[in-house]
Amino acid sequence: MHFDSFSDFLAMGGYAGYVWSAFGITFGVMAFLFVFSQRSHTAILKEVRNKMDRQARVDAARDVENTL
Repeated sequence: MHFDSFSDFLAMGGYAGYVWSAFGITFGVMAFLFVFSQRSHTAILKEVRNKMDRQARVDAARDVENTL
């Protein structure tokens, strides 16, 4: 597709509303998924760290109990 000017490009042959809204929705959803994934990743790492710390405390308590 060839456009004579930048304003013709922005008009998209009369379909600008459909074209640019589709781009906007797509990039909006992609941004939401990126942010959601980052937050989920952080929460999962925190949960794993907490479980590892809890297991370390249980193991340490078990070792102390066995020495008595």
